[in-house]
Amino acid sequence: MKIAHVSDLHLTSPNFVPEWGENVLDILGSIEPDIFVFTGDITDEGYTHEYDIAKEYVDRIGIRNKVLVPGNHDARNEGYRIFEEVFGSRFPCLENDEAVIVGLDSTVPDIDDGHIGREHYPMIREKMSTEGKTRVLALHHHLIPIPGTGRERHIPVDAGEVLRLCTELGVHFVLSGHKHLPWVWRLEDTYFVCAGTASSRRLKGRSYPSFNVLEIEREKVILKEVNVSDKSSREILKVDNVFN
Repeated sequence: MKIAHVSDLHLTSPNFVPEWGENVLDILGSIEPDIFVFTGDITDEGYTHEYDIAKEYVDRIGIRNKVLVPGNHDARNEGYRIFEEVFGSRFPCLENDEAVIVGLDSTVPDIDDGHIGREHYPMIREKMSTEGKTRVLALHHHLIPIPGTGRERHIPVDAGEVLRLCTELGVHFVLSGHKHLPWVWRLEDTYFVCAGTASSRRLKGRSYPSFNVLEIEREKVILKEVNVSDKSSREILKVDNVFN
């Protein structure tokens, strides 16, 4: 099974690069992932006309199974309501024979900080208690600080509680975005994978537009980073015996 993890397209931002946006679509078409996971900031200010553009773009992604959660930019100006009208639940769940993926809306309207909320912990516990499958959480905000991204301000206020859930439940992967810089942390047996921006010029240092691909097999999981500008890719992580 192959999961494409894309984040921070910012389709309606002045910093959006149309060529990179088209490259994302081309690459997805060529690698043919089974699941598309988007971890927020598909718009820039959350306005209705921006969601019209976002829906048109997502409709061009030829992947049947999609999991999308909003980012802080999407939640602005009551955009979180429009997100639900256009893309469905802000807490989506997708489960098949190999994986269970739970999306979490970590946004607070018109505030860049994150928050999951204890009212959602029972749902996380229920969905992430599935045995014999790759267990994945997807949210916009990172739960652990990302090096090279400046002073830390936006980690969810209840990150500690969610990290404890991840440890107790044996969550395999937590996918996030927000910081526009790819990074991977491991805490206990959970890998925290932060994707870069796929199509915005708001890049950190000499980084490039990118997204991630998880290739999941029974014995191993391979994480690849795709360079959107030149369509190359590189392996950045290999996890053997993920269920042990």
